[in-house]
Amino acid sequence: MNHNVYLYILVMAGVTYLIRLLPLTLIKKEIKNVYVKSFLYYVPYVTLSVMTFPAILHATASVWSGAAALAVAVLLAWKGKSLFQVSLAACAMVFLLELFL
Repeated sequence: MNHNVYLYILVMAGVTYLIRLLPLTLIKKEIKNVYVKSFLYYVPYVTLSVMTFPAILHATASVWSGAAALAVAVLLAWKGKSLFQVSLAACAMVFLLELFL
């Protein structure tokens, strides 16, 4: 099978462009519906979470070390620690679990 990579890139560029262009051209007035506004407010957070969560679990040699690091990170973030402290603690947790498991 002979696949043309440039055709794939062109199609993906067109799809990406249309996804960004269509809302600008179709929705011309301000959205006033509270439910739609609240839905659109949370879309970026949900999308980021859905993309990040599997990567956290599968970035390490063991799913368990990734899950433990995620638990430590969530706990420290919940307690209001800084991003540096949270990431350092999560990395330390992965390092220690991978060292002893």
